[in-house]
Amino acid sequence: MKVTVYKTKKIVPGDKLFAVLDEYLPKLKEKDLVVVTSKIISICQGRIVKNDGQISKRDLMIKEADSYLPEEYVAYGIYMTIKNNMVVASAGIDESNGGGYFILWPQDLQQETNRLWQYLKKKNKLKNLGIVVSDSKIIPMRKGTSGVGLAWCGFEPLRNYIGKPDIFGHNLRVTKGNIVDGLAAAAVVNMGEGKEQTPLAVVSEIANINFVNRTPSAEEVKEMSISPEDDVYGKIFGSVKWLKGGS
Repeated sequence: MKVTVYKTKKIVPGDKLFAVLDEYLPKLKEKDLVVVTSKIISICQGRIVKNDGQISKRDLMIKEADSYLPEEYVAYGIYMTIKNNMVVASAGIDESNGGGYFILWPQDLQQETNRLWQYLKKKNKLKNLGIVVSDSKIIPMRKGTSGVGLAWCGFEPLRNYIGKPDIFGHNLRVTKGNIVDGLAAAAVVNMGEGKEQTPLAVVSEIANINFVNRTPSAEEVKEMSISPEDDVYGKIFGSVKWLKGGS
C-alpha cells in the first residue's frame, strides 16, 4: 500500500471544497482511494464558530453531542461524548489549525462524501474509486492520536471473516476487519496532526479491498456501528449516566 499526501494552501472560510480538490489532487487512477480530512470539509461548509469568548467550547459540545458525560468525568478539559454512533472527545469539536475558530464535524457527512466520490469518479473517468473522510481519535489507555474514518464511499467497509478458517482450520466466530478505519489510520500517519498542511492523500496499491460502483446503503452505514448493549465495552457505557445533548 502506498500513501501520497498533498500539501495545500491554508483552507479558510469561503473556500470551495471542489475547487480545492481540483487544484491539489493529481489525476486519479483506477483503484485509487482519496482520503480527505473532515476539517477542511467543515471549513468549506462553514461549520465553524468564532472563538471570541461569546460561546464556550462546553456549550458547543452540549449542542453538538448526541449524549455526553457530566462534569465529574471531565479530564484535561475533554468531555467524553457520543456523536453519530461513535464515542468521541468533545463531540469532535477541534481548535487546532482553526485560526481562531472552533471547527465542528461536517454536516450531512455521508451525503457529502457520496458527492465527492461521484464528482471525482466522473472527473477522472474511473470505474473504481474509494473515498474516506478522516479525523483523529484517542483510544483508552493509549497515548497519542490515530486516524479514524467518519464516512466512506466506493468500497465495502468491512471484511467478513465469520465462518472462515484461521491458519489452523478453526472457524472464526466474530471477526470482521474494519477497512475504513484502517485506511484512515494509515493515511493520517503520513498526513500528520500539526502544521504539515497536507489534508489530502491518495492511497494506491491496496490489497484485499473490494471496490463497488455505488454509494453505501443505509444497511451498510448501520452495520459500521454497534449498539452499546451489544458492544464488548457496553457494561462500561452502562455504568455511568449519560446526559442528552442537542440544541
